[in-house]
Amino acid sequence: MAGYIDIHTHAFPDPVAKVAIPSLEKEGGIKAYLDGTVAGLLASMDRAGIEQSVLCSIATRPEQFAPILEWSKEIRSERIVPFPSLHPNDPLLLEHLQTVHDEGFKGIKMHSYYQDYFLDDPQLNELYEKMSQLGTILVIHAGYDIAFPRIRKADPQRILEACRQFPKLKLIATHLGGWDEWADVRTLLTGEPIYMELSFALDFLDQKRIRDILLSHPSEYLLFGTDSPWTDQATTLKMLAKLGLPEPLFEQIVGGNARRLLGSAGS
Repeated sequence: MAGYIDIHTHAFPDPVAKVAIPSLEKEGGIKAYLDGTVAGLLASMDRAGIEQSVLCSIATRPEQFAPILEWSKEIRSERIVPFPSLHPNDPLLLEHLQTVHDEGFKGIKMHSYYQDYFLDDPQLNELYEKMSQLGTILVIHAGYDIAFPRIRKADPQRILEACRQFPKLKLIATHLGGWDEWADVRTLLTGEPIYMELSFALDFLDQKRIRDILLSHPSEYLLFGTDSPWTDQATTLKMLAKLGLPEPLFEQIVGGNARRLLGSAGS
């Protein structure tokens, strides 16, 4: 393996995948590249030369915490790094965060649209503070979502304010800081010590704009991600390589930064 790490992927238990993938395809008007199973993801990783994938789950209801956690425990391995999910309306939110930490998971995934919350909701301050203390990584959906109305819930301004309020929070803003809000990303987020991963940016931004953002951001805060199964891992790697970035930066993005971040999680 080349040591590449994909920091943002999705899969489901096999029976759920058969239902979830067609439903999500219809909602978003997009075709999945994989069948949504862990086996399908591992096969994709083999084709792309990816060593590890972070598998992000999304709890659309508070009561999904336990089954997602149990499934995450079942599937984790040297190659699959599961991030369970917390729902913002969970009455046991802080207790469940502690459980995630105690079970050895390095991070969680939250999605402002599927979970219907705003990133800067003051009710989440205790969660962010405890995540900062535990060293738990928080992967958020950043920017708009193709399946939902264009209401700003986790936009670059909110991301900037949250990271400034909680400077020790290990927050990863997906989709290069905010899907289809890249003008604000360039103005507000580039240059800040905020992790950004690349999924669904290479597919939509021209090479000049994406190079500008990447070269203007602290190199240690850039991560490779694909949002698989919604993009193809091998193709996304090839698109990144075509940018002609300096080799040390490319190596940081595709593996070095993620390896360091994952290694520091939980501490």
